[in-house]
Amino acid sequence: MDVRDRLEGMRREVEAELERALTGGGSRLFEALRYAVLGGGKRFRPLLLISAGETFGAERAALLPYACAVELIHNFSLVHDDLPSMDDDDIRRGKPSCHKAFGEGPALLAGDGLLALAFETIARAPQTPGHPERKDAVLREIAAAVGVRGMVEGQWLDISLRPGEANEGLFTELVRKKTGALIRASAAAGALVAGAPPEGLAAVEKYGEAVGLAFQLRDDLADAVPSDSPSGLDAVALFGRDGARARLERSVSEAIAALDDGRVASPELRHLARELRADARV
Repeated sequence: MDVRDRLEGMRREVEAELERALTGGGSRLFEALRYAVLGGGKRFRPLLLISAGETFGAERAALLPYACAVELIHNFSLVHDDLPSMDDDDIRRGKPSCHKAFGEGPALLAGDGLLALAFETIARAPQTPGHPERKDAVLREIAAAVGVRGMVEGQWLDISLRPGEANEGLFTELVRKKTGALIRASAAAGALVAGAPPEGLAAVEKYGEAVGLAFQLRDDLADAVPSDSPSGLDAVALFGRDGARARLERSVSEAIAALDDGRVASPELRHLARELRADARV
């Protein structure tokens, strides 16, 4: 089976699990949750998690709860990022943002609900027989990525930067936390569920860190115009299109090199990294 077909199969299974997780009757709350999560998104983080886990021998059924959890967390962050007090975006995936469709207060609660549901999903995930420590390790990895040294701190930095303060160091730090932390944790979580050896886990973590930066560079390049945020913390605004592309190429190469150096034989992880480079050729 072609690598694209294998990844599409993973994506469909994640979509079905998300559909089940977000079934809560006809309440307006669950309508908002479903609106925020379903019907869009490439499920990049779940694909990283499943690909890494299967590379080291984990069964897909054992990986799916964690894959859904990281996607719920990702969508929680999007709902909150779009709020007027944060990035103030009215459109998400070609339709009105959650706060435009449901109101600011309901969107805030929907984001809270997605975050809580993510950790409920992890709590309900079965332990690996004989290896209860693996679930604990995954929980610590994902919680750290979401929290005050990860996504939350990254968002704090984003809204705290003053005009003219942006530079490459701040850009890299912000991306590593706001965007990259959950991407890195997704790849690492799959390896942890599988009980990957230390050298394999280290390689996947290094891969995830490089892919996290590449992901943001790809997004900035794909935007029609540079960001108009007050901080101007946008790769194209900072480096120009050629500079952003060069940094993207380097990050993808570093991700592939990490897999090669760690002898991690995963066509899926390689494809996911290379696709970021291909997507940015606009």
